[in-house]
Amino acid sequence: MSVSLFYLVAFLSIFFSLMVILTKNPIHSVLYLIVTFFTFTIHYILLNAQFLAIVNFIVYMGAIMVLFLFVLMLLNLDKDSEPMKSNFVKIAGLIAGLCLLITLIGSMKSLNISDPVILKDPDIGLVKNLGKVLFSEFLLPFEISSILLLTAMVGAVLIAKREPKTT
Repeated sequence: MSVSLFYLVAFLSIFFSLMVILTKNPIHSVLYLIVTFFTFTIHYILLNAQFLAIVNFIVYMGAIMVLFLFVLMLLNLDKDSEPMKSNFVKIAGLIAGLCLLITLIGSMKSLNISDPVILKDPDIGLVKNLGKVLFSEFLLPFEISSILLLTAMVGAVLIAKREPKTT
């Protein structure tokens, strides 16, 4: 059941990511990107990484995609206002696409199919275990990064609240 579900979601991921690239309308492209991120969330759940699934769902699908849609609506892209691309840009895009295709073909040739990996610890991707490791082994770096973020936030507030000089 889970293997067939994995292959179905993998096919949908590839299909919708291709639709992101091939769709002419930028709004439809962003909507396909949201569906692609949703398929990634399903992959994370199948890998027993619930924390990554929730972060992917909230951050990417919720915040970043709404921001993309907002920017696209503000830009008001039309075919009339879009500048014409030069031949150099088209040739550079073709060369980059061919390089990507050669890289994909080379990586597919070196791919070895193996048996599925069976985890010794099935709770490896749970938030509970992440919290244990974060607050035991990595407590000092975690606290230092929190102090650094707090300092940056206070600095941003102080810079924003600075009174203008009167001359």
